[in-house]
Amino acid sequence: MTKTKDRITSKEVMEAIKKYITDEDDFLKIKNAYLFAKEKHAGQVRKTGEDYISHPLNVVKILTGVYADVPTLEAAFLHDILEQDCNCTADDLEREFGREVTSLVLGVTKLSNIHFSTENEYLIDYYKKIIVGMSEDVRVIIIKLADSLHNMRTLWALPKERQKAKANEALEILAPIADHLGIHKIKSELEDLALRYLKGEVFYDIAEKLNKSKLERNATVNEMLQEVSNLLNKHEINHEIKGRAKSIYSIYNKLNKGKKFSDIYDLLALRIIVNTEQECYLALGIIHSKFRPLPKRFKDYIAMPKPNMYQSLHTTVFGIDGYLFEIQIRTHEMDEVAENGIASHWAYKEQRDAKEAMKSTTEQKLQFFKAIMELSNEKLSNEEFVNSVKEEVLNNNIYVFTPKGDVIELPRGATPIDFAYKVHSKVGETTVGAIVNNCIVPLNYELQNNDIVKINTNKNSTPSKEWINFVKTAGARNRIKSFFTKNEREVYIERGKYLTEKALRKKKIPFNELFSPENTKIIFDELKIKKLDDLYLNIGNGKTSINTVIHIIYKPEEKIVKKKAPVKIDNNADIIVSGIDNVKVSLANCCNPIFGDDIIGYITKGSGITVHRSNCHNLATLDDRTIEVSWNEKSAKKYVSNLIIYSNTRDNNMVDLVQKISMQDINIERINMVFQREVAVYEVTIYVSGLKQLNNLLLQLDKISYIDKVERLIR
Repeated sequence: MTKTKDRITSKEVMEAIKKYITDEDDFLKIKNAYLFAKEKHAGQVRKTGEDYISHPLNVVKILTGVYADVPTLEAAFLHDILEQDCNCTADDLEREFGREVTSLVLGVTKLSNIHFSTENEYLIDYYKKIIVGMSEDVRVIIIKLADSLHNMRTLWALPKERQKAKANEALEILAPIADHLGIHKIKSELEDLALRYLKGEVFYDIAEKLNKSKLERNATVNEMLQEVSNLLNKHEINHEIKGRAKSIYSIYNKLNKGKKFSDIYDLLALRIIVNTEQECYLALGIIHSKFRPLPKRFKDYIAMPKPNMYQSLHTTVFGIDGYLFEIQIRTHEMDEVAENGIASHWAYKEQRDAKEAMKSTTEQKLQFFKAIMELSNEKLSNEEFVNSVKEEVLNNNIYVFTPKGDVIELPRGATPIDFAYKVHSKVGETTVGAIVNNCIVPLNYELQNNDIVKINTNKNSTPSKEWINFVKTAGARNRIKSFFTKNEREVYIERGKYLTEKALRKKKIPFNELFSPENTKIIFDELKIKKLDDLYLNIGNGKTSINTVIHIIYKPEEKIVKKKAPVKIDNNADIIVSGIDNVKVSLANCCNPIFGDDIIGYITKGSGITVHRSNCHNLATLDDRTIEVSWNEKSAKKYVSNLIIYSNTRDNNMVDLVQKISMQDINIERINMVFQREVAVYEVTIYVSGLKQLNNLLLQLDKISYIDKVERLIR
């Protein structure tokens, strides 16, 4: 089936461009891009049956509606050149059209190569790539939106399975982005088209109901329109006034929340456009003087614009015959921005170089992309990143104020701690209290739209680990975790320094002798570290024994008489002792070595040999009576291991933990739960076959959302 309806011509598109691109040289650049694309796409046909060039023409026509700049229009004509077998490279494009246009084309090409599917196990990774990629240049996104809108208009040409996949992509990813950019026309059409393909019966049912009530609705709207217009004329306010259609998707959303079709009062809506901001408020007062407003339905987006620059006054009034009418009042410029997004602002108000205007507006207004980049800089897993983007960026966010009136955008459910970290990391770290709307509130208080938030700080104060349990933003959560990681590092370094000095005093080894420049280089190379603090850290946290460091420089003397004959290995023994047989060997209770650990033997007085993990910090306090030992590869015993599991909640997850550990074919001897700073901590004793099985368990535990970290215990 081929649809010929609404086919566009190059003449129509060029006329649309000329309406606002008035410079002849700029127009010629755009026309050259069209002619180049037409030549490269010659002979190619879309699935609709049309010549391929019809697609770039439609994309450019959509972009003229949002006043896209010259490089954007050039790139829109060329956006499919690199992936449609057009015998053209990026270098060819750069020679012909310059670096800026080529960069935009490459950006769109990159996005087009990422495919979304709710059933695809790699969706999360793709999601991350596309969202982070968006932040490189906002114009890439605007082209992508126009490209997707035209593809949605011709979706009928694809198989049903592909239709649903594309419709999901439009609804879940692209429409919210168009909304954040303020491009209402594209957002609204994407949503309606997506609904048509995802829930066709619902779409056509709403459309039919709208048509049935259209005559009655139009008559009511026209009567109200005339009344309001006469009222404004009487007070000498120049204006335009028109009825406003509500999109099918927005009606579907209200029905989905349990409303009846007859209860959706803003089906009756008016939009009033005046010349100045002052006239907006005058018109509002005049309308309210005759038509009683519905309580709690007034919104002032002029004094407090949305982050996408949307400005308007919203009110709902009881109109003629008792019908409720939603009325929007705005200036001509506000109307352009509301319909076409931030690009309208450049064309309408900024009578200067479009590229510079775009740069300025993007830097000042697009908190959306700034938020994306902030999230991408956090060390989040793919899943955490996407969840954070959904919660913090694509959700209906709230807007709160600093005492100076600056607007801070936060996700719903955010707390004063989220606010503090959004202002500055140092403010977050030193927070001791919060005042919201002149009232003291707890730090886990849930902020509301338009709250005025003041943070009290103390330079000597530090974060609480408990904050991790209630903060909403990924940025705050990760900065709190980083603070404690950094603090723990400093504690370990101090401990490592103490253990090193103590061991050297005991062995009567001068510090400057062990750590002479030559020896230090040998130690650092052997342990693959770069500085002394790294060594102290590893000694302090038990990863490296001070004896290991000493033995790198001073090789241990042979303490045991060499064997005279080959040693017969006892297959039942866990440990093979270098050079001797028939000696009592036991595993140390302090570090509980297991098969696969790096180990070292310690010769006790009268109790044989005790085997420690090489990084056991207790070795630093023992006399230097060590001996080389190794694991018996044929041993099939189970070994005790003690774990400390730190959760990030006070909830009792003991039953779930037991199930998770048992699923790894591991026996649990004991599990206890204690509380540290209102967070549950579990001490677990288990039996494992060796280091491989234990590491696999640690990997699985690390994936559990309520677990912060897991450590092996050394007493």
